[in-house]
Amino acid sequence: MITRYVLEDAESIDLPGRTFHTYFGPWNSDAEHLSIGLSVYPAGSRPEGHIHPAEEETIFCVKGRGRIVSPDATAELTPGVLVHVAPGTFHATESDGPEDLELLCVFTPSVRAGSYEKES
Repeated sequence: MITRYVLEDAESIDLPGRTFHTYFGPWNSDAEHLSIGLSVYPAGSRPEGHIHPAEEETIFCVKGRGRIVSPDATAELTPGVLVHVAPGTFHATESDGPEDLELLCVFTPSVRAGSYEKES
């Protein structure tokens, strides 16, 4: 089976410092073990970081410039760079501008966008 997913059909959620567009996951496909979305950080955005307790995240920089920061390392982001974040790793994203930072995010196992954010 081949199924096409487009931004206009993605579930979009506003999270601190970014908008996350969930393209694909168990809730809208036959996938059982992963979810994929596009995270868009406006230029200058630097939201507090977070942890995915059980999920690994693989991040591909589509557009823009910035970095993923953890207590142990910093990964500079430019188009074409891929970063892997192990489960349980605190990480924060910084967008340098001048354009938005767009990151394709793949989670295994799947996760609902925002479920890992601190409660206000």
